[in-house]
Amino acid sequence: MMIRPDTLAAIKAGEVDLAFRRWDRPRVLVGTRLRTGVGLIEVTGVEQVAASRVTAAEAKRAGAGSLVELRRMLEGKADRPVWRVGLTYAGADPREALRANAPDADEVITIRARLDRLDAASSFGPWTRATLAIIDRSPTVRAPDLAAELGRDTPSFKRDVRKLKELGLTESLDIGYRLSPRGAAVVDAEATTPRLDRDAAPTGTPLPRIGAPATRALRAQGIWTLEQVRDMGEAQLTALHGVGPVAVRLLRQALADRGWTWSD
Repeated sequence: MMIRPDTLAAIKAGEVDLAFRRWDRPRVLVGTRLRTGVGLIEVTGVEQVAASRVTAAEAKRAGAGSLVELRRMLEGKADRPVWRVGLTYAGADPREALRANAPDADEVITIRARLDRLDAASSFGPWTRATLAIIDRSPTVRAPDLAAELGRDTPSFKRDVRKLKELGLTESLDIGYRLSPRGAAVVDAEATTPRLDRDAAPTGTPLPRIGAPATRALRAQGIWTLEQVRDMGEAQLTALHGVGPVAVRLLRQALADRGWTWSD
C-alpha cells in the first residue's frame, strides 16, 4: 500500500487516520503493519464503501482538502470498489535498533548461514555478498546504477536488498543505500582484512525520508543530519532549489518530534 511522504507524516502526527483506495480486492488486512519512512503504520480497519457515502469528515481524516478533492482522486479505476482503510502510527521500525546493534561472534555465524540460504534459493546464483560489497563500496548511489554494475535488473535487485534490510544489514536512503553498523560487522568478519577506510555514517540524527530532489539539494550543501538542518534555519532551507513544501513539512515534523525548532 503506497502512502505519500506528507500523508505518512500526518498519520504519525495523528492528523490522518483514514485512506481510501480503489482495489479489486483488499490489499491489506486488519493488523497489518506497514514499514514506512516514518516508522510502522498499522491497519486498523478495511471496509468496502460506496463512494457516494463517503463524508466530508472522512475526507478530512484522509488528508484531503475537501470531499470534492477526495472524490476526484477516486475517479480513476472507477470499475473497482472503494475501500476505506483505517490507519494509525504504531511506533518506530524495529529494524532501526537492529541495524545499530553490532552482532557478536555467534550472531555472525547465524547471519552468514542465513545469507547462504538466500544464495542457495536464488534462481540466478549467489548474490548476497556481491550486493553487500557493492553497497559498501558505493553508498548513496542510485539503485539502477548498482543493479547495472552487477548485471541485474533494478526491480529484482531492490527486492533482494530488502531481504538484506530485513536482516538489519543495510538501510535505505532517499538515494541509494548504505551498510548498517551490523552489516559492516558481518562484511568485515568475512573479509581477509577488515576495511579501515570506510566512511562512517554522519554523527547526529539521520534525516527523514524527504524525497530525492530535496536530499540531493541538502547533500550539495553538506547537510546530512537533522541537527544541521535545525542550525541552518528554515529561511535558508526553503531557498534551496529542490526543497519543496512536502520536504519542509517532513523536516519540521521531525524537528518537532524532538522538541526542536529552527534556528531562525
